[in-house]
Amino acid sequence: MAALLATPASAQADRQVVPLADGWEFSREEGVPDAATTLQWQQVAVPHTWNQVGYYLPDPESHINREESVDKYQGTGWYRLTFTPDSTFENRHAWLQFDAASRTAEVWLNGQRLGEHRGGFSRFRLDATAALRPGQPNTLLVKVDNTQPEVGTSTADILPLAGDFFVHGGLYRPVSLIGTSAVHVDMLDAGGSGILATTREVTGGTAQVDVRVRARNDGSRARNANVVARLVDAGGRTVATAQQRIRLPADGAGEVTQTLAVEDAHLWDGMADPYLHQLVVEVASTSGEVLDRVAQPFGIRTMQADPVSGFLLNGKPLRLHGVGYHQDREGKGWAVTPADIEQDFEIMREMGVNTIRLTHYQHGQVIHDLADRHGMILWDEIPLVSRWTLGTDAVATPELLANARQQLRELILQNANHPSVFTWGIANEVDFGKSIPAFISTAKDMPAPDPLPLLRNLNELAKAEDPSRATSLATCCEGRLGVTAEVPTTAVAADLGGANRYFGWYYGEPGDLSGHLDQMHALRPDQPLSVTEYGAGGATTIHTDNPLGGRVDQRGRNQPEEYESYIHERAWETLASKPYLWATWLWNSFDFATTVRREGDAIDINTKGLVTYDRQIRKDAYYFYKANWNSAPTVHINGRRYTDRAYPAADVRVYSNAPTTELSVNGRVVGAMSGCPQMICVWPKVTLAAGTNRIVARGLFPDGAQEDTVEWQLAPDAVRAIRIDSGALVAPEVTGKRYGSDDFFEGGKPGEVNAYSGYGPRPEMKVVTGTSEGAVVETYREGQFAYKVPLPNGRYTVDLTFVEPSSGAGERQFDVTANGARVIAALDVADVAGGPLKAITRSVPVGVTNGVLELAFVPVRGDAIVSGIEITQ
Repeated sequence: MAALLATPASAQADRQVVPLADGWEFSREEGVPDAATTLQWQQVAVPHTWNQVGYYLPDPESHINREESVDKYQGTGWYRLTFTPDSTFENRHAWLQFDAASRTAEVWLNGQRLGEHRGGFSRFRLDATAALRPGQPNTLLVKVDNTQPEVGTSTADILPLAGDFFVHGGLYRPVSLIGTSAVHVDMLDAGGSGILATTREVTGGTAQVDVRVRARNDGSRARNANVVARLVDAGGRTVATAQQRIRLPADGAGEVTQTLAVEDAHLWDGMADPYLHQLVVEVASTSGEVLDRVAQPFGIRTMQADPVSGFLLNGKPLRLHGVGYHQDREGKGWAVTPADIEQDFEIMREMGVNTIRLTHYQHGQVIHDLADRHGMILWDEIPLVSRWTLGTDAVATPELLANARQQLRELILQNANHPSVFTWGIANEVDFGKSIPAFISTAKDMPAPDPLPLLRNLNELAKAEDPSRATSLATCCEGRLGVTAEVPTTAVAADLGGANRYFGWYYGEPGDLSGHLDQMHALRPDQPLSVTEYGAGGATTIHTDNPLGGRVDQRGRNQPEEYESYIHERAWETLASKPYLWATWLWNSFDFATTVRREGDAIDINTKGLVTYDRQIRKDAYYFYKANWNSAPTVHINGRRYTDRAYPAADVRVYSNAPTTELSVNGRVVGAMSGCPQMICVWPKVTLAAGTNRIVARGLFPDGAQEDTVEWQLAPDAVRAIRIDSGALVAPEVTGKRYGSDDFFEGGKPGEVNAYSGYGPRPEMKVVTGTSEGAVVETYREGQFAYKVPLPNGRYTVDLTFVEPSSGAGERQFDVTANGARVIAALDVADVAGGPLKAITRSVPVGVTNGVLELAFVPVRGDAIVSGIEITQ
């Protein structure tokens, strides 16, 4: 039993706030913990979650989350706490505050049911006055339930119904006991402060701030009261005051709206000057006794998104570039500490982020306070993600609509006073139509449910609760390449547009993004447009020699870190050139837990983060943005985790914002570069030696040099023999031989014998015969193409392996030349091999006299093709 002492109250106006963090017991067993039932309890501290989801496959001993420690249970959990509140609560009104409980919570105090809350992300309060026993032991019992919503379940009407993230269960944010006067700024204002303050305008240095205050009287008789609002600057000087009389009925509430006029207003100006005032609201008796006082930071600012000029802060353009953010981390799930969140925030700030999209649900107080203090712009949103009906429902049920409205109202009233918050997001990717039927309906012959009635309802609610802010939503599919099913146009349901687009990852090519955005902008020229998600998976233990060498497996294992960097380089090149975009957010800041993925080097982790789930590794792409977004000196050599190199020549790619960057390898200066486009300096095909290679990039900044160093290993066999797996993005392991992924090529396109789109059931695997190197020959390069391989001058043998994927004899013929001399004429692989899927090898002697071996594959009929190249001295 914990004896808790409240913070001494200096006056009746000061609230007593008692954290309820330690001494909790938890049980996951079925049943009700009453006198007739004995559950198995374990000691825990709150915040707490019972879930542990997502793990990396390599080096399990270095991680908290491992296969044997995973806990994906979704169902009921019980929490119990015995505590003794201070006797001063005898004269106070008592409230239990839960900053979040997932997904539902039902609360009893000393056997008396106080109420329930349905929704896993928002703060809620329950009146505990009648049940509380000041100065005596009290028993608090909480039932929580994070059951996955399905037809007939206890959570069927609670958002989110779906989503590419795991919904952890538990009391994962703080719990506290609060004491107030019977007359107070409303504690039952949807978990908010009871205050809604808005900068209506700033004209000629004078700001008009509207302050709406809801007050409540829990006494047995009506009361007259005075509501006083004051704005206090950072030096403690009151710069504006307003006062208004209010009549509060017994056991009832009232509302007043006042305007504060601030002369020579010091504005909250984002990261340039995140200046905060204090907004102090007091409710006093008519005789002047202050009954309740609430003080919170407040920033005076104006924000606007313009369809042509982009985002405007206090009337000035500001390019917003940032990240999406999920709240979980390895070993803790959602039960993170303020220190954890602050560490995440600092990692994002160091990268140069100036905006965060808080996805895909309401985040807590800490991240909002940090954004206020440091000038970060926030997009807040509710968990209306991908799906809004269950089973064969054609529209959202009344219960689900009510829950969506509740969660949106809570989001707004709990966060509207944060100057960092710009927009209320009402949905994410509810425009799949029937392009992904699993998100929509189990009835294949029914039309897809229409999300627009729900979206319009939510948009109207957001406008009613907070007319000062724009609404927004993120779409997946409108105008997107590769979508053949009819999809609804949902962007029109909100003020601001947001596009989640993964060109070069799930569909299309990276270069398609530019034309697509221009098309969306032209389609609705009066609606401001942003890009709310883009990116790619990046496994820190999987690597490629060339990100263009083969097809990425976006739903499988081949997701090298270098390909993630490539996608971000190409995407940012496009996004930076679109002044009409009011913001861009990449996906995602950190790897996060989900149970719909088995990809890259992880299980149940979305690896699109630029930092790993455990926050231990900042991937290469992180430094690309740091070099572009942060003016602090940055020099970073890519491929630092690809230490065991396949080839004796490799591109050295450096992200550097230095005026000049020098590169040296093994003590020899390779060269210097200035004005590198997008802060990307590339030294192509730098020669490596057998053994350890020390690569140093040195950025020459006005205030001194900054260096980055990596060491790459090259086995002696990789010098004697170069083995290229044509068409492979990631080279397979072959017993006795080291292959590299496809590289040194010009032209052509990669292909796979067992190509798979990533959607639907995998086709039956095709087997290539005639070779022991099956994984190598299952990929190929075809078309008209050449390989230019840097080699020391001398004599070599080139072994070329060919496989015909599907054509018959006579359908494909091609020549092969070596340094201009034809060495294979009119090869018909299917004819020579006796049909498709049968490997053949041709060996040719070649000589190198100018440091490069050029192998050209020249079509005679159809496309040329090759599956493997082995070059030996």
